[in-house]
Amino acid sequence: MSSVFEAWRDRFERLRANKLFETAVIAIIIISALLIGAKTYEETNRFQQWLLVLDVAVTVFFLVEILIRMAAERRLRDFFRRGWNIFDFLIVTASLIPMDDSEMVLLARLLRIFRVLRLVSMIPELRLLLVALIKSIPRMGYVALLMFIIFYIYAAIGSFLFADIDDFLWGNISIAMLTLFRIATFEDWTDVMYATQEVYAWSWIYYLTFIFLTAFIFLNMMIGIVLDVMQKESVQMEIESGEGEAAELHGLRSDVRELRDQLTRMEALLERRS
Repeated sequence: MSSVFEAWRDRFERLRANKLFETAVIAIIIISALLIGAKTYEETNRFQQWLLVLDVAVTVFFLVEILIRMAAERRLRDFFRRGWNIFDFLIVTASLIPMDDSEMVLLARLLRIFRVLRLVSMIPELRLLLVALIKSIPRMGYVALLMFIIFYIYAAIGSFLFADIDDFLWGNISIAMLTLFRIATFEDWTDVMYATQEVYAWSWIYYLTFIFLTAFIFLNMMIGIVLDVMQKESVQMEIESGEGEAAELHGLRSDVRELRDQLTRMEALLERRS
C-alpha cells in the first residue's frame, strides 16, 4: 500500500515541477485577474452566467493545484513550512466563499482580487523583488525619518518667509509640507517658485536646495538600499538552489574549510606520533 502512495507522490512531484504545469497555473492566474476586471464593466452583464461558470472553473483549478502540491510532499507539514505555500493556501481557501450569497458576495469578490498575488509566489523573480522590498523597509525607515526632518525644517522656513505671499500654500507648517511634497514630485513646482520670486528674488536657492536633497540624494539612497538588499537576496537564492556564481563560491569556501580541518587533524596526529 505504501508503494502505491509513493508512486502517486512521485507522479505529483513530477507534475508540480513540470514547466508546462507552472505555465498553466500562471496563465489561469492571469485569466482570473481578467475575469475580475471584466466584471467591472456594465457591458459584461449579459455574460454574467458565463463569467460565473469561469470563476467556478478557476476556483476548482486552484483547489486541485494546491492539493497536488500538498500531495507531492513527503509529509503534509513540510508543505506548511514554507511561507509562500501558506500564502497560496490561504488565498485558495478564501476563494471557496460562494458568489451566490448576497451577504457574502462583496467579501468573495474582494478576496478573489488577491488571487492575482499568486503570481508573486509562482515567479521567483517577483518573489525576489517582494522579499527585497519588505526587507528594505526597516532601513528605508531611517532615510524616511531624515527626509521628514528636512521637510519639517524647510516647511517651517517656507511658512515664515512665504505665508504673506500665498497663505493657501504656506499658511502653516502642515500646509507648507504638502506644498513641499508637491515640489518634490515636480508637480508645477516652477509656478510656486515664480510666485515667491516676485517678492524674494533669491528664493530659487530655497527650492533648488530642497529639490537637490529630496529628489536626488534621498531618492538615490532609497534605490541604493533596495538594490543592496536585492543583491543579497539574489546571492542567497543562488546558494539555496545550488546554481550560479554565488553557489560555486560558497561551495569552494566549504571545501576550503574542510581541507583546513583535515590539515589541522593531520597536524595534531603528527604531533602525537612525534
